[in-house]
Amino acid sequence: MNAENKAAVSLPGPQAVIYQTRRDYSDFVPVNLTDNKKSVESYPDIKDVFLNGELAYPTKLNGGFFLDNRGVTRNTAFLTITYKEYSELSATPSPEKIMTMIQEKDPFICMYKCGLRASFHEIEKELNEKIDANDLSAFEKIK
Repeated sequence: MNAENKAAVSLPGPQAVIYQTRRDYSDFVPVNLTDNKKSVESYPDIKDVFLNGELAYPTKLNGGFFLDNRGVTRNTAFLTITYKEYSELSATPSPEKIMTMIQEKDPFICMYKCGLRASFHEIEKELNEKIDANDLSAFEKIK
């Protein structure tokens, strides 16, 4: 493969997603619901609420924005249980139990897909600069 072809290969990895919520849900476990929000599409195992050995809280940014560290989508809801409490459960709850633990089915004011995390050198700093400049036009609005 020559240098030209190497440049055309895209970087793999997770997307950077930023969002604002109606209130601060940053301590609470996010789960993904189906489009009609009547059932659970996906949710973490009690061991999966960690990122690099730490609880995977979203990163607080300027302007009331958060940088996702768990895989939120436009259909994400937040549970009534915190990351710490969830990680200490003896077993992962069933989907039916998860549905009874939801505190907010439509928590987002707005959400943006900002490109691959790997494309940022200093992700928090760069996202905060965009937020402070009130210029999110380069990002894909999800909600």
